[in-house]
Amino acid sequence: MSLQLSVDRNSPVPLYFQLSQQLEAAIEHGTLTPGSLLGNEIELAARLGLSRPTVRQAIQSLVDKGLLVRRRGVGTQVVHSQVKRPLELSSLYDDLESAGQRPATRVLGNILEPASAEVAAALGVAEGSDVQRVERLRLAHGEPMAYLCNWLPRGLLALDTEQLEATGLYRLMRAAGITLHSARQTIGARSATAEEAERLTEPEGAPLLTMQRTTFDDTGRAVEFGSHTYRASRYSFEFQLLVRS
Repeated sequence: MSLQLSVDRNSPVPLYFQLSQQLEAAIEHGTLTPGSLLGNEIELAARLGLSRPTVRQAIQSLVDKGLLVRRRGVGTQVVHSQVKRPLELSSLYDDLESAGQRPATRVLGNILEPASAEVAAALGVAEGSDVQRVERLRLAHGEPMAYLCNWLPRGLLALDTEQLEATGLYRLMRAAGITLHSARQTIGARSATAEEAERLTEPEGAPLLTMQRTTFDDTGRAVEFGSHTYRASRYSFEFQLLVRS
């Protein structure tokens, strides 16, 4: 491993945390790519003048985050970086692509169905009227990241499975001349059901992030309502807070 690593012994920040932060940054920025080997703990400790328990603690913290995995006979290996999604009107596909995560989509459903009371209220249509439901599994590096279910007003745009697997929903909407203007969004968290756990390759009861979003175009019309679940081990929402004077 040819990473430029260093620790500051005069800093109040624990040495293991300094090391883990540098390794995490290397993973996030793609310097350490998925599948690459981290190297021998003893050699790394000697190189930095650290004790082996300190190095082990730094590595374990990244194992606990799901960024590294210890494989018998192989060593410590980079698994993936966690996706940090900004709280703005963007699509998961675009966010994954910009983060170098090689997004892919598996379409699980693309049908017309009667609008439930919740969907009707979100889209501003009559309950029971036909809406288009698009159900997808979003993957990064071939691994499930999120389950996405979106409802669109009938006739808003033509969507086929091939298009949905090739790119993101928002890109298709923009290509159809729809100007996305704003959204109302709610974020939550809960435990995975057995079905969700199997779908997202997580243990039953694992923490999931949830998001519901209603998106509006520049005329104020609701153009989609989404209900999504994300693997908390692979995904987080990130936002900036400003102090109000």
